[in-house]
Amino acid sequence: MNELIFLAHIFVLIAALLIALHIGIHALIGLICVQTVLMNLFVIKTITLFGLTVTATDAYAVSIMLGLNVIQEYFGRAMAQRAIWISFFTALASIILGNIQLLYLPALGDTTHAHFVEILSFMPRIVIASLLTYLVVMYGDSLFYGWLKKRFEGKYLVARNYLSISASQLLDTVLFSFLGLYGIVPSVVPIIVVSYAVKMVVILLGTPFMALTKQLVAKK
Repeated sequence: MNELIFLAHIFVLIAALLIALHIGIHALIGLICVQTVLMNLFVIKTITLFGLTVTATDAYAVSIMLGLNVIQEYFGRAMAQRAIWISFFTALASIILGNIQLLYLPALGDTTHAHFVEILSFMPRIVIASLLTYLVVMYGDSLFYGWLKKRFEGKYLVARNYLSISASQLLDTVLFSFLGLYGIVPSVVPIIVVSYAVKMVVILLGTPFMALTKQLVAKK
């Protein structure tokens, strides 16, 4: 069942990216911000996928990077880097404001407070690791994608995205695993292998749809 939901999730994210691009740059940045918040919110949820235990946010990580590559492809590196900072600020603000919300004493009849505490009270190490990894990886991808675009003179859009996202998500997986999980789990190696394998499934299924972005931009 999870496998079918996972596939549907990927295609919903791709459809949302294409619709946002059709609406315009602000919708695309807004979508990236929403996905960044969701990625940090659901990073603690684990699921069983293809018989393996993984987090439920790998699809968001790849989709965010696809969105940033689309921005850099059609609106320039400066706009992509601005989108990185906007989404980073959105994620940071959501964490701070969410924890402020937890400071309110619940009413006697409230039955949700304990659940919100469980969801929103992240370990500081996980939060710092997630935000730091996000900035490093997204900036690294922006530079690498820009180099690939220049190297191939703007050709091979899908191939360039395969290369940049595959490399960047490997960095993302390794960096977050060591910063956030090393010393907490028995070994980070299985986590890195499984998480990256799941991300590669998303990359292989989602990246070909980048070809459709050319048609949308051409129409606009």
